[in-house]
Amino acid sequence: MTSLSEATKAVSVWLLQGQVKETEGPYNPGRAGTKQPWYKVMCLTGVDYFSTLGYQPGIAALVAGALSPLATFILVLLTLFGALPIYNKIAKESPDGDGTIAMLESLLSYWPGKLFVLALLGFVATDLIITITLSVADAAVHVIHNPYAPAFLQGQSLLVTLALIGVLTLAFLIGIRKVVGIAVVLVVIYLALNVIVISRGIFALMLQPHEVTDWWAALIESNGKNSPLLIVGAALLVFPRLALGLSGFETGITVMPLVKGGQGDTPKKPHRRIANTRKMLTTAAVIMSVFLMTSSIVTIAHIPAEEFRNATAGQEAGRANGRALAYLAHEFFGGGFGTFYDISTILILCFAGVSALAGLLNIVPRYLPKYGMAPEWSKAQRPLVLIFVSICVLITLYFRADVFAQSGAYATGVLVLMTSASIAVTIAYSRAGQRKAAWATGLIAIAFAYTTIANVIERPDGVRIASMFIVTILGVSFLSRIWRTLELRVDRVEVDIRALELIEETDKGDRVVRIVPNRPENMNEAAYEREEREARRDHQIPAGEKLLFLEVYITDPSEFSGVLKVEGHRVGPYRVLRARGTAIPNSIAAFLLWIRDRTGKRPHAYFNWSEGNPFVFLLRFLFFGRGEAAPLTREILRRMEDDPKKRPVVHSA
Repeated sequence: MTSLSEATKAVSVWLLQGQVKETEGPYNPGRAGTKQPWYKVMCLTGVDYFSTLGYQPGIAALVAGALSPLATFILVLLTLFGALPIYNKIAKESPDGDGTIAMLESLLSYWPGKLFVLALLGFVATDLIITITLSVADAAVHVIHNPYAPAFLQGQSLLVTLALIGVLTLAFLIGIRKVVGIAVVLVVIYLALNVIVISRGIFALMLQPHEVTDWWAALIESNGKNSPLLIVGAALLVFPRLALGLSGFETGITVMPLVKGGQGDTPKKPHRRIANTRKMLTTAAVIMSVFLMTSSIVTIAHIPAEEFRNATAGQEAGRANGRALAYLAHEFFGGGFGTFYDISTILILCFAGVSALAGLLNIVPRYLPKYGMAPEWSKAQRPLVLIFVSICVLITLYFRADVFAQSGAYATGVLVLMTSASIAVTIAYSRAGQRKAAWATGLIAIAFAYTTIANVIERPDGVRIASMFIVTILGVSFLSRIWRTLELRVDRVEVDIRALELIEETDKGDRVVRIVPNRPENMNEAAYEREEREARRDHQIPAGEKLLFLEVYITDPSEFSGVLKVEGHRVGPYRVLRARGTAIPNSIAAFLLWIRDRTGKRPHAYFNWSEGNPFVFLLRFLFFGRGEAAPLTREILRRMEDDPKKRPVVHSA
């Protein structure tokens, strides 16, 4: 029994050892990292963004058929004239790389804002989890379909995917150094190989123009019999299913702290860094748009339709399913070049998975703890890695490692972030009085909302997965908030000069510092005279003892902690301290401890009981930061100071 107990303790120590640090990767490259030229940082976004070329052209051909180039063209228009302007604005509003969630958090305050952020975190988690599982599943497809792959791997995509997830987990725990350098090499090689394959495909179309006319004939025959409006309408209906090609913008904002600025930049006004980030976003969007258009043309023209088919109960997946450009690489240049292309694709897809895992590990400590909505063990990296990897395994098993089946869930996560970003920018423009810009971004928000709704209706898996994450996040968050609500919840106490003078006056000559927590209906001399008279009568305080009135005003009760700012005021002969905090009992407790440490004396606080239902007071404390202050303040002090002889004294009457 002893050995089992010791083993359990050893495992617990190992799991909880170390705090989460900002892990390098496209979703969080390390805020203290060396600044890099924007074109190098672009490669970090490219690990996620450009790696979608591994599966996007095949999915486009599978869901849109002959409409694929037209549907992709609509996607490109939305990229360049919708997503790009939105994220250029976010780059200006969020130069520290906090992105859409932080921008919405600042625009939407109090509990509605917090609940919206928590719900959005569910979709972010969906996006990142599916980024891992989809990228690794597609990497497995490239492994299995390589002509030099062992025969026993055929039909084992699920096992290969799970094995790759295990390898990624180990690689992540070991650590990856020089992330920017690795990303630059991977992206440059991968894009160069794609240029070669696509150029060969376009050259072949120039030599065999009948393939283009055959495609056009198939398009006309299947969509409207020469009616351009019907063809465009059909493309508008189908393009939302291609939306996973929009995945790189949020990543581009996240890597902003790594972008090198210029002379004249300051932490508050990094104008050159913002300008360089916009160059990065624009260049990445243009490059990806060119690749999306050209890849959709060459794949639909050169690959037989049956090779795109998805696996069914009685039929294996086509050879181009999930690997359309790899299929062309093998067809055009043979097994040697094709294998090199496969290796490049596998590496960039796996690196995208590692980076998404890094993003997940940075989201939890960045948002939930400051809301008081994360358990203590969530500060340790290893338990989070095990939890997220376990979720990845479950998602992989649920989708059977099917790339196409996961694409809808991935697109949902991306589109919800895009829609939220456009809404945030619209609100920002509206509050700044820029009505024309607000109307323009509002129309973009409507376009993204349509795309999101259409994708959800067609493939609801993303919403189901996000809903599970949202319910889990909300449930764990509120349980944690309730569990941690009696913590001190004050980061530090800031006292102005007038308050210090009043405290010194009260402290001078008296054995104790006597504080009366109070909030009078009227802040005039008569009100304080009445409050002092009642306090001395109820608590039998001698007339010669000096009193300090302490009034706490709630700023934002949805915030878990913050700075307690105390200002001194003199109302006639009465000394009044007015403080602003997130919760009244916690603020009073923090101030009493500060007084003790400042003066070396145990302060005494004098409360009066409130009339009312205790359960109602508890709810008011949990959600609005106010309740029955006396017992709550005393309990917080008891938790913060074990020694009763050093603990500030709480009186209630």
